[in-house]
Amino acid sequence: MTYRAGIATRTRILEASRSLLAEGGLEAATVKAICVRAEVMPGSFYNLFKSKEEAVLTVVRDAIAAVEPVAVGPEESVADLVNAFVRFVNTEPVIARVYLIMAVSGGVTDPTIRKRVLRHHQARVERFSNSLQRLYPKIGADGANQRAEALVAALTGYALHAILDPDFDLAKHAEGLLQL
Repeated sequence: MTYRAGIATRTRILEASRSLLAEGGLEAATVKAICVRAEVMPGSFYNLFKSKEEAVLTVVRDAIAAVEPVAVGPEESVADLVNAFVRFVNTEPVIARVYLIMAVSGGVTDPTIRKRVLRHHQARVERFSNSLQRLYPKIGADGANQRAEALVAALTGYALHAILDPDFDLAKHAEGLLQL
């Protein structure tokens, strides 16, 4: 297999894994289903991935990276972080769905996924907390952390609502969080 063909096959496998995860969670993303969707033979799959778990973890890693807004510098505001999350959910609904499904179902059943999701969650809370402390210097670290946890939880809940209900106005509700 040439290098370019290998990259194309890997891309098809990851796209198939992503779509199966978004449609039906971990149970739907079997090696057989991935191979059928990607139009590859199982041997090609195993040439590129050791297991289904490796392919799934690659999709999870990509989803986690996609949900995290690019840092706008040390002065990123709470509004910057909220708006980046809304933009992600609105422009990448399949990846957002994979992220949420993997955070819930994969995080409960797979210790490796749980560890990655929790590490990512803590990093998001920390970014929000740092922004809140800059915005409200008297809030203190504990107060900023509690508020950051609430903001991240609310945004995640709003994202879930937006994925389930296409008429839900994620941007409007997220903007309301900034007024609290």
